[in-house]
Amino acid sequence: MSNLDTWRSLLTERGTDEVVTKALVRDVELPGGAGTMALITLDNGFDHTKPNTFGPHGLFALNGALSEIAERTDLAAVGVTGKPFIFGVGADLGGAASLASREEALAIGALGHHVFRRLGELPVPSFAFVNGAAMGGGLEIALHCAYRTISSGVPAVALPECFLGLVPGWGGTQLLPRLVGPANAIKIAIENPLSQNRMLRGTQAFELGVADAMFEPADFLEESLRWAARVLKGEQAVSRPDHTAADWDKAVNDARFLVDMKLHGASPAPYRALDLIALARTASRDEGFAAEDEALADLLMGDELRAGLYSFDLVQRRAKRPAGAPDRSLARKVTKVGVVGAGLMASQMALLFARRLEVPVVLTDLDQARLDKGVGYAHAEIGKLLARGRVSADQANRLKALVTGSLTKDAFADADFVIEAVFEDMAVKKQVFSEVEAVVTDTCVLATNTSSLSLTEMGSQLAHPERLVGFHFFNPVAVMPLLEIVKGAATDDATLATAFAVGRTLKKSSVLVKDAPAFVVNRLLTRFMGEVITAADEGTPLEVAEHSLDELGLPMTPFALLQLVGPAVGLHVAETLHEAFPGRFGVSGNLAKLVASGKPGVYLPDFSLDPEAVALFAGGSSASTAEQVRRRVLEALAEEIHLMLDEGVVAAAQDIDLCMILGAGWPFHLGGITPYLDRGGYSGSRFLPPGVASLPA
Repeated sequence: MSNLDTWRSLLTERGTDEVVTKALVRDVELPGGAGTMALITLDNGFDHTKPNTFGPHGLFALNGALSEIAERTDLAAVGVTGKPFIFGVGADLGGAASLASREEALAIGALGHHVFRRLGELPVPSFAFVNGAAMGGGLEIALHCAYRTISSGVPAVALPECFLGLVPGWGGTQLLPRLVGPANAIKIAIENPLSQNRMLRGTQAFELGVADAMFEPADFLEESLRWAARVLKGEQAVSRPDHTAADWDKAVNDARFLVDMKLHGASPAPYRALDLIALARTASRDEGFAAEDEALADLLMGDELRAGLYSFDLVQRRAKRPAGAPDRSLARKVTKVGVVGAGLMASQMALLFARRLEVPVVLTDLDQARLDKGVGYAHAEIGKLLARGRVSADQANRLKALVTGSLTKDAFADADFVIEAVFEDMAVKKQVFSEVEAVVTDTCVLATNTSSLSLTEMGSQLAHPERLVGFHFFNPVAVMPLLEIVKGAATDDATLATAFAVGRTLKKSSVLVKDAPAFVVNRLLTRFMGEVITAADEGTPLEVAEHSLDELGLPMTPFALLQLVGPAVGLHVAETLHEAFPGRFGVSGNLAKLVASGKPGVYLPDFSLDPEAVALFAGGSSASTAEQVRRRVLEALAEEIHLMLDEGVVAAAQDIDLCMILGAGWPFHLGGITPYLDRGGYSGSRFLPPGVASLPA
């Protein structure tokens, strides 16, 4: 039995839900008498909202088309392009997650290599015309071709596999570094996936050397065919840079250091990808592809892929259909926004509202200096967007005109949505809303950016508490994707629907949460921080407590996080939660000393520990090991999540996971906090059924 027959038997006999991407072949006469090109169009029969992917049936379909092409003697070249707006987005990961054995996993890797490499081993030159999104295996198809063009309008070029717990396994780790150099390949295949799955635009991919030529979208295919004809006739030279062994070693060593700093060994996929890129310098094509097959098989049969796919499903599906959100038809139109306060958080919000809603946004504050500073910040950020080419000069001028300031709240009289971002003090916020309610219309939504205070109490003295809603952003506002939308005891559906509609327009992922102390993210982070700080208070060396959770690969250590949010803020939230739940949330006297000292945290500007700050936590007599601290923290988090679910803070454990991934940077590869606690045996009674975000039991 041939390898193809073996793979077909292994991969297709169980049936599949695969949407098959077909390889549609037509002949094209190239300009200038350059000959005939067999042009393959990848098309699964759906529009751009359902991108081309490749499961076993799609791979066999492409293989069949290539077999027919290979037998022809009348061709000058072969080209491959995609359906409108989509080139290809890689493997059918839903099918990949259902593979039943390592043998099947090896087969899917080997089959992809067998089919794709044929594009680079045909008797005539091959060209990839990347007309739309090219990710994962889609980009790898293009890499196997001899030449590539790309449209300047392509929105996404990426190898996102490490983000999901895999490696680029159909040639990406071997072909890309040889094409663009190891440093650029590492950026695309490892650094970008680990940076919230950052994508390249077509222009950026071209600048990095992924494509040999770039054309505008309107006549992309026509210009690409003309360019291909010139290449075939020898009129267009294509040069590729050389990369020395020293360049290769430096790029790999630098990347290994950065991956260690970010993950502390917590996720195997980036390390496997880095090893494969290092191997590409000396390995033959057969050796490199075989190594990719082995890595892919190992990772396909591990928990990490299932965890990554669970996370992916949360942010791509559940976040788009928030549990408990009212019918969209109830939302009111927002034509003007008011922001109370002109500090950094308020100014960031004002800029985001202006950019996304494209409506007037007016800030207020207590004096002209503060107001000028806040408006000035927003205008300066618009200037930066202009300098980076993110907006045109006309757009920049319009945005600046939209963001204004006023010393009186009378400017809110015609606003439809007013949000406060003032000091986290209940009395101050009550006064603010009393003043705002006196000038706005009866239908104006009043929103609070509070991170921990009771919404119901905040609105207790309002004439219309039903239009008060929590609208909790995370810092930095433009970057963090989560928005906690808080329903108070009186909040009505029209107000909630308007809040969710605004959140969608702001391009945020909104989660409905109950009016409970600190809501979701801050409640769990405070419990997390509290256990670590308590361990340090008891005598655990601060550095041991600080690094006890490193193996999770969290975005920053506990005391680094404390320094980011500020010790005073951390202490305030701890006090709020201690008042609500004194048995589980303590208030550290040593943290209070740190706040009183005026120090920004326990780290100096050079990121070394500040001996004076560390000394504030010395003196305890009951030290714990790192393992003891880690278990203590994780069991405490499990307890808190069970209680939150019992209280109905969110609809389901999946919403806890979504909040922590998007609002706290909980590592994507762990699959959310609740499946991680389940897999580690920390949760007591399980949060999710066996096999969710993990291998089937």
